[in-house]
Amino acid sequence: MLKNFYRLARSALFALSPEEAHEASLKALECGIYPRPLSTDDRVLAQSVFGLEFPNPVGIAAGYDKDARVPDAVLGLGCGFAEIGTITPKPQSGNPRPRVFRLIDDEALINRLGFNNGGHAAALARLEARGDRGGIVGVNIGANKDSDDRGEDYVLGLVRFNALASYFTVNISSPNTPGLRDLQAPEALDELLTRIMATRTRLISDGAPRRPIVVKIAPDITEEDIRPIVERILAHGVDGIAVSNTTLARPGLKSAAAKEAGGLSGQPLFARSTAMLARVYKETGGKIPLIGIGGIGSGKQALEKIEAGATLLQLYTGLVYEGPGLIGEIKSFLTTTLKSGGQSSLAAIRGRHADYWAKQPL
Repeated sequence: MLKNFYRLARSALFALSPEEAHEASLKALECGIYPRPLSTDDRVLAQSVFGLEFPNPVGIAAGYDKDARVPDAVLGLGCGFAEIGTITPKPQSGNPRPRVFRLIDDEALINRLGFNNGGHAAALARLEARGDRGGIVGVNIGANKDSDDRGEDYVLGLVRFNALASYFTVNISSPNTPGLRDLQAPEALDELLTRIMATRTRLISDGAPRRPIVVKIAPDITEEDIRPIVERILAHGVDGIAVSNTTLARPGLKSAAAKEAGGLSGQPLFARSTAMLARVYKETGGKIPLIGIGGIGSGKQALEKIEAGATLLQLYTGLVYEGPGLIGEIKSFLTTTLKSGGQSSLAAIRGRHADYWAKQPL
């Protein structure tokens, strides 16, 4: 029923430009106009990750709620966690419009937004206004385009949001801020993580809560760089890895907008991001949690991410095409799969097909 309703709503939303539709959806959530789950999550979906208790593994990826406008509505939709951002210290308008393009025939999007957001102060005020509403709300931090010291921008994000963030995601993988992905190079990553982890240590020694730190990587990392990057992340004691951001690759697209510059998300990204996820899972030996992102548009694809090594999942483009009912569909599919197989937790199936996915081409 919810899917049928969304088919009608999608026609209206797709009559708007992608950014206008995005804003309309945010305003609906701000006004409380969204479907709520009819039942509580089954216990088989619950997990303790990073020391946090997730009722289910499904979240909405950063880039949707850039300015912390609707984290409680995201949780109210039935997500197990929300993530706001990417937030930069200073407000920035991002790249010129148009900068988001629907590839309807491919069930994909291309965006070159460029970290458009209202800056730390505005998001911080909104998170402070939440009070003690609870729920897991992560903060995705980034660097301003014109920053003279990008490492310092990440440090500032950590310091300013530490009292309110459930966890942090360090976004060094957006393709739309020139030079940002250079921070993934092993030496640059080493330097950045040294500063970030030293800042967390200092905050803890000053009596602040210890917040988990996740590093978000691109799906376009070369095969030979995966191991050294993962080694650096593990050496610094990072708590998790998000795999992955959007891609600059254009795998056999049919839509007219396929030649637009920017990061590609949606169905064409699924295979590449899942292959990268499995490679990272095998390189880490399953030692730290991975967040699987990229092309999830069904319960089956969510399951495949977990079987490739994901502990948690994040959606975005799939929601554009399938609507909010996708959240419940995924949870129902995972619950049914676990119970029909006699398993009592997601851990029982995590990574069981990692070998297969790790052999797939990037």
